Amino acid sequence: MPEGHTLHRLARLHRRRFAGLPVAVSSPQGRFTASAAVLDGRVLVRAEAHGKHLFHHYGPDLVVHVHLGLYGQFSDEPLPAQAPRGLVRMRMVGATHYADLRGPTACELITAAEARAIRARLGADPLRRDADPDRAWERISRSRAPLATLLMDQSVIAGVGNVYRAEVLFRHGLDPQLPGRALDRTQWDALWADLVALMRAGVRRGRIDTVAPEHDPRRTGRAPRQDRHGGEVYAYRRAGSPCLVCGTPIAHVEHAARNLFWCPTCQPAVSA
Repeated sequence: MPEGHTLHRLARLHRRRFAGLPVAVSSPQGRFTASAAVLDGRVLVRAEAHGKHLFHHYGPDLVVHVHLGLYGQFSDEPLPAQAPRGLVRMRMVGATHYADLRGPTACELITAAEARAIRARLGADPLRRDADPDRAWERISRSRAPLATLLMDQSVIAGVGNVYRAEVLFRHGLDPQLPGRALDRTQWDALWADLVALMRAGVRRGRIDTVAPEHDPRRTGRAPRQDRHGGEVYAYRRAGSPCLVCGTPIAHVEHAARNLFWCPTCQPAVSA
């Protein structure tokens, strides 16, 4: 599932491609036809992301809410538009480019109030300027749930997925099973600041890189990571491979129906 930086990159791209001008909206697949007819020819006022949710704001009170889920993706192509390929839920055509949305979990036309209600259910997004990390800390500091659960709870922190979870816990030497209430405020402040920095870098680069310069393959001579997710990482999807810091094999378990990766040496279990 795309993590928060991907949605913020899409919002930034769509502001550049489509905002401020009338947009032709259609639904070649047919599942968004009625809503597309309402939007067709309207001006896209702005696009924004919150966590893993994308919002396209059209005046005066129309918002397209998109959640890509596991399989959704937006294309970005220059005009002229080609015949739709596959099941295109929504097509947007602007002055110079068009974008096709395929396979989303959600693509719905809602009101601004409904969009605010969705956002109100989401936690602090490290990529938003209006994020309130204190609100997330209040939830975490009172919780018996492990950090591995809390970091993936979108009502606590919005936008963090499997990769950022594994990597930020590794970078701070934190046991994934440590209860939230056992984390101290200094550790939380450092973890939040690191999430902000890592995810901003993800927006810039379009991939998740988390290794320090001294562990970069260009410096160590090891082979670059070959993975469809891209990016150089410490723990994510490296089960059984030696830790880049200490050499211990990276561990792996299924946690809350998702894969969890960590280094037992660099992230030792702590009694809490």
